[in-house]
Amino acid sequence: MKPTSSTKAFNTLGAVLLGIGSMVGAGVFIVIGQAGAVTGNLVWFAFILGGLIALLSGYSLAKLALRYPSRGGISEYLVQSFGDTLFTGVASILFYFSQLVAIAAVAKSFGIYSATLMGLQSTALYSSLFAVLIVLFFMAIHLIGSSMIAKFENLIVGIKVTILVLFVSVSLFYIDPHRLAIASNLHLTSLTFAIGLTFFAYQGFSVITNTVEDMENPKQTMLKAMVIAIVSVMVLYVSISIVVFGNLSLDAITQAKDYALAEAAKPLFGEWGFKIIAVTALLATASAINATLYAATEISYTMAKRGELPKQYDFRIIHSYEGLIISTLLIIPMILFFDLTQITTIAALIVLLVQGITHIGHLRRIKQTQANPLWIALSVLFTLGIAGLMMVENFSKSPNILYYLLAMILIALLFEFILRFKHQRALKGQSNANA
Repeated sequence: MKPTSSTKAFNTLGAVLLGIGSMVGAGVFIVIGQAGAVTGNLVWFAFILGGLIALLSGYSLAKLALRYPSRGGISEYLVQSFGDTLFTGVASILFYFSQLVAIAAVAKSFGIYSATLMGLQSTALYSSLFAVLIVLFFMAIHLIGSSMIAKFENLIVGIKVTILVLFVSVSLFYIDPHRLAIASNLHLTSLTFAIGLTFFAYQGFSVITNTVEDMENPKQTMLKAMVIAIVSVMVLYVSISIVVFGNLSLDAITQAKDYALAEAAKPLFGEWGFKIIAVTALLATASAINATLYAATEISYTMAKRGELPKQYDFRIIHSYEGLIISTLLIIPMILFFDLTQITTIAALIVLLVQGITHIGHLRRIKQTQANPLWIALSVLFTLGIAGLMMVENFSKSPNILYYLLAMILIALLFEFILRFKHQRALKGQSNANA
């Protein structure tokens, strides 16, 4: 007996709120200062372009989700598009790595806001300490199996969105228009780099596709929810960037780039404004770490069951899996050895590359998904194009980031080679009947 629509957990509004809550997390608190340091007060424009790319990617993923419904998300779409190949395995492992890098970036941001809020002098030391502790805290929570943290997720989403909307609504009346004048020395590569970072701030929209099996009338709900969620967040991000750059000088933003959003509250609301936004950032980053660590654990468990990760990932430990501990151990070195700019850039690059590869695979299944070929082609062009231009920019300014990215790709290749040829495993999609 098929469940009625009333038994489904997500209607359009529910899916929209889930998407907004997932996107309006740590991304904007991290990215706005980082992007501003390279592209000045045109960050609002970068957020618009990043949002448009997110819309294209969201369209592609939504169509794939409707054709291949699975909680595995991108890893499922890769298997359905490319089949059982070495390439598919490497891309799937990179998708898992992208979750870990995103957690490390968010944890790093949590640590910086914590140290800054407490006025600690050795910010780098204490920010890394706080970042490691918050990841270990949530690892322990998930091992214990406490459901209390999960129950607070919706409350935290409501609090952070409400505070940001109120902050923007008041601050827009007090901005200095002269601060928003466009710099004459802006380079296209700098703007491209900023677009890549702002696209990372939209990450979270893909979570809507993971709800397809629990969604009321997904054929009507999926795309509608995706568009409404991304456009809503785009409006909020653009407004926030105008407020930040309308209240702070470029020098002040560059100096406080890791906590620029909180710094922007000072001119109007004073020290209390700084503290309120900083606490909001702590709530948002903690919420994002909790949700993403859970997602990474579920993804790694699913991948291990399908042979895409070592079998140790699906060993049961208390109320979670050994993959939770392995993932945490992989996250900690990233926190300790990368600064926030490096880790955010790496996260943005991996996300762009994995999604670009997924959209290429979608082109191979365009008849099955019945998606618009032009929109999918544009998704490929912009995700991989922005990733390529970001690499060019980093090659001249910070080549270490590319070396780290290459190392992750090589590690993914090594994992896949060992799993494929030593253990003789083959990938199997959940929706093979639909392929």
